[in-house]
Amino acid sequence: MNKLYIGNLSSSVTLADIQQLFGERKLAVGQVLLKSGYAFVDCPDENAAIRVIEALSGKVELHGKVIEVDYSVPKKQRSRKIQIRNIPPHLQWEVLDGLLAQHGTVENVEQVNTESETAVVNVTYETKEHAKTAIEKLNGHQFETYALKISYIPDQEATQVPAHRPRRGPAVRPARDHGSSPGTSASHKLLDVPLRILVPTQFVGAIIGKEGLTIKSVTQQTQSKVDIHRKENAGAAEKPITIHSSAGGCTAACQMILEIMHKEAQDTKFTEEIPLKILAHDSFVGRLIGKEGRNLKKIEQETGTKITISSLHDLTLYNPERTITVKGSVEACSKAQAEIMKKLREAYENDLAAMNQQANLIPGLNLNALGIFSSGMPVLPSTGRTRGMVGSYNPFMQALEQEIVHLFIPTQAVGAIIGKKGQQIKQLSRFAGASIKIAPAEGPEVSERMVIITGSPEAQFKAQGRIYGKLKEENFFNPKEEVKLEANIKVPSSAAGRVIGKGGKTVNELQNITSAEVIVPRDQTPDSNDEVIVKIVGHFFASQTAQRKIREIVQQVKQQTQKPQARGPSPQRSK
Repeated sequence: MNKLYIGNLSSSVTLADIQQLFGERKLAVGQVLLKSGYAFVDCPDENAAIRVIEALSGKVELHGKVIEVDYSVPKKQRSRKIQIRNIPPHLQWEVLDGLLAQHGTVENVEQVNTESETAVVNVTYETKEHAKTAIEKLNGHQFETYALKISYIPDQEATQVPAHRPRRGPAVRPARDHGSSPGTSASHKLLDVPLRILVPTQFVGAIIGKEGLTIKSVTQQTQSKVDIHRKENAGAAEKPITIHSSAGGCTAACQMILEIMHKEAQDTKFTEEIPLKILAHDSFVGRLIGKEGRNLKKIEQETGTKITISSLHDLTLYNPERTITVKGSVEACSKAQAEIMKKLREAYENDLAAMNQQANLIPGLNLNALGIFSSGMPVLPSTGRTRGMVGSYNPFMQALEQEIVHLFIPTQAVGAIIGKKGQQIKQLSRFAGASIKIAPAEGPEVSERMVIITGSPEAQFKAQGRIYGKLKEENFFNPKEEVKLEANIKVPSSAAGRVIGKGGKTVNELQNITSAEVIVPRDQTPDSNDEVIVKIVGHFFASQTAQRKIREIVQQVKQQTQKPQARGPSPQRSK
């Protein structure tokens, strides 16, 4: 991964010339192997390799020739993995996701933390053909004044051929383990929700201490792993710290760091207030705030603190996190931190459970590839049937059967969904593999418009997920509330009673399991296809889970009504 190829070298270039080139630019490299017209160089890590490429490739002339620098990737390892550099730091994830999806199915996108002003991501496509197409089409792609730079990166899997590798089928592809240590199960690693805080750069030295003794004491006393990201955002006034531990360990470590900063402030006559700043991904913040801000108000009242949250406008590709600022005494801030992280962990666990449920309910659904989870939140592989699932319904068994969902969005959001000259909705349709149409307005002052989505279960999931994400991104909902939309699906009138259940038991269970509001109006007149509408209101995962559960019930009713017909009329029993 960190071996580079230097090409277009003059035959007169010497080893000393190359070493001098790196030394003048203070680029950290290891061994250099010079050949006739080219060379190979080892870099200590991926960040160092990226710095060399960005500093030299196409920019430096050596003995009359402009040199080229790229990853040294043997042909056998040029497979599904590519690296994209020079991404504008303000570019929204949605835009990048859509661009990548135009050239193939994306399995994983991982951001690389670098010191450069622009962003870097490593992308894994489903096939090497998709990766090759992406390199051909996207290399040099212009975003304002930024031209994307793309390279193959080594794909070790390409050279490994397991003796009994299963064919790609409907099973969910397991998520890759993101750095779990040997002997640690992936599931345990995935449940780790670290505490991330921002500290003033001027206090980083005090937190580390002489020869690292202070931070070592913190980690030992709290049984925590503390990462201080000193090299991130060079020159920034604040630096992030990531704390990995139990909930109690995170709180203890955080309090010790706050105490160290306050002591350093006293010693250096620093008079400004030192608040606690917690970083949290935007997808969890709505649930932390709560309806009408009730959760935050409760935490403030119980801990005696003042809590504010940074604006949505600060979110970019480079910064998908919001800053939660807590002001108060060290003890009060520590108590507030514990309550805030409790809410964030609950949101994470709920999303993880919902994502697992989607993977079980829609076999073959690759959640990593959908491009709607910009949080980088890991996805657990399917581990069997979800408790409470009915029957053995497989939505893809009816391959020819297309689902229709009517999703209602704010009228003012229609333009954002359609995009300039219809480009946004066309791109969304291609990405999801669904037909997406905006129904005409029913009147001049309607508050909502209906989006008609037709496609397979996976296409529905992808299309609806992108629409939810777009509404959040474009601020069509208050930053303090979660995006909740109404979705209508039609079911045979004969199945409506089963959806409701005796005394409303089934519909109540549906609402409890999915957290969505499910309404089956009793006074409906079936349409010409003998179908009635079921209304579902909720956030994305709640709505998706409810839709799948309801379609399960409908499929069961269909199967039960078909069985007697297949057997023919049963003989009449004599009295």
